[in-house]
Amino acid sequence: MIRKELGLGLLLVVIAAITGAINPAFLSLVNLLNMANLIGLFGVFALGEGLVIITGGIDLSLGSMFALLGVVFVDLLTTYEVPWPLALVAVLLGGLVLGGIQGFLITRLKMQPFIVTLCGLLIYRGAARYYTSDSTRGFGYGDEAATLSNIASGNVAGIPNTFILLIILALILGVLLHRSVYGRWLYAVGKNEEAARFSGISTNFVIATAYIISGGLAGVSTVLFVFYTNSVSPSSFGNFYELYAIAAAVLGGCSLRGGEGSILGIVLGTALLQVLQNLVNILGIPNSLNFAVMGTVILIGVLADQQLQARRRRKQALAGVARAAPKSTLADQVKGASPRAADALPARTGDRA
Repeated sequence: MIRKELGLGLLLVVIAAITGAINPAFLSLVNLLNMANLIGLFGVFALGEGLVIITGGIDLSLGSMFALLGVVFVDLLTTYEVPWPLALVAVLLGGLVLGGIQGFLITRLKMQPFIVTLCGLLIYRGAARYYTSDSTRGFGYGDEAATLSNIASGNVAGIPNTFILLIILALILGVLLHRSVYGRWLYAVGKNEEAARFSGISTNFVIATAYIISGGLAGVSTVLFVFYTNSVSPSSFGNFYELYAIAAAVLGGCSLRGGEGSILGIVLGTALLQVLQNLVNILGIPNSLNFAVMGTVILIGVLADQQLQARRRRKQALAGVARAAPKSTLADQVKGASPRAADALPARTGDRA
């Protein structure tokens, strides 16, 4: 994994240097801080998607989850005038609940993650549009949650709070994934769920908690994006964000087969996607091609992962053949020896040979 992260970091530096050479405005403080804000916004929910992918699953419902939780959050603050701490807790709990429902369907009812989260994508988006009668929700000119807005969209010493939050969450999840028993369980389940189950790991618990964590981080991201846009359109809010999270995770070294990935890699993958999108804007490429760039990145990442997997399998096969090669026996030595040497052996030993 260290090689992947070093390679990704080097690629990030090279692309940033090329972009800065094309347009020096890329390296301006304003642009770098804006990119840091976007990296924080998209990186938070990409971490949750990465955990799900490590278990061998996938979550396609994130963008629609943003839409549903977003309209509920805005309505709680504006229409029902709920205090912002309670509204914040309600949205976070809503994300955990939605993630838990998906985890239950996958682990207890043995449904495919792709099907469950695809249905979630459709259900959450449809519910959000029905709840608002397909109308946009916003804060208007009120200050219903000025304190929370300042926290979500503010900065500390010029560094966006969203980026600081991403670093804090990355450190916490890094310890969870790379320094805890639960992290080893995640990798084991992703590598071979059946083998993990026979070794005594509660695979249902591991998979379900991965989706719950992803849902909780989706709730956090919903609040951040609501204050970033100041309005929620149920038909477009969060559209295709799940693809962005998948692209960041795959680009960061998470294998769609499961069992591979790191928190640092996901953060670097998110940063690289933002640099690429900035490069697209600098080169004057239309914004409509952003999704084409994202799709190309996912394709290249999957192709690279396949090549690495094939190379690793060849190495393991060669190593297995070398270990399985039998050492030369006395019979082989006798067969390779001269006839006189065979005659010189004692009769009983010759018989055995």
